[in-house]
Amino acid sequence: MLEKVIAVVREVAQQVIMPRYLQVDRQIKSDGSFFTEADVAAQNALLYELQKIYPAATMGEEMSKQEQEEQWIQGKAGLWSVDPIDGTSNFLNGLPYFAISVALMEQGKGVLGVIYNPVSDEMFYATKGGGAFLNGTALPIKKYVPTLASAMANVDLKRLDRKFAARVAAYPPFASQRNYGACALEWCYTAAGYFDLYLHGGQKPWDYAAGSLILEEAGGKMCGFDHDDYWAGSPWQRSVIAALDPGLFTQWRDWVRENRKE
Repeated sequence: MLEKVIAVVREVAQQVIMPRYLQVDRQIKSDGSFFTEADVAAQNALLYELQKIYPAATMGEEMSKQEQEEQWIQGKAGLWSVDPIDGTSNFLNGLPYFAISVALMEQGKGVLGVIYNPVSDEMFYATKGGGAFLNGTALPIKKYVPTLASAMANVDLKRLDRKFAARVAAYPPFASQRNYGACALEWCYTAAGYFDLYLHGGQKPWDYAAGSLILEEAGGKMCGFDHDDYWAGSPWQRSVIAALDPGLFTQWRDWVRENRKE
């Protein structure tokens, strides 16, 4: 199944998404986020092809909220979760940091995940218990573990409350911070070891379904702001504290929780 999903993702990227790169106009959804003709076309193509691989409920980012919630309920035993273009703003502006994200979920958790950046040809993938890989190379790629003070962090400041975001920005416990605007790739780059730490204030299933599996299969650790069990709480607003190295994760989690209280 994994090889078939990888093939579908690559084909949709080549046939549907990349011919529209820098060629489509932006539209605005009710929540203020952008979408394009490419998002909708890619989602339709992916869900159609994935159903042929494994018949299951299907949920895409470009569906209505009601449709998403209905598919989530129907898909406990099996659900395809798709983000056709994660990083639409980057896609629109010509920044080569966006990806297709596909996951097969069971009981609310990913069991198969594929994330592909068609510009860099980076294909990340994992299956539950089967390890995580980038173009055939096992993750992580970078295995050096820094101290917390010398770590590179990916932090989405926009989705943190203002007081805590200001503290992270002004008094970080790490050496350097990035945010490139594509959740799926942020998970993957943490799994690869390119980022040492990851922090996000709230994600939806298509944001974390594939990426969380890839990080977990690479040996990484994750939790939420208020729960050591990452899967506790609402699936529609899931915060992320994560790191590849377990020891670094503990330090990072403790710092985040302590400083969110102040």
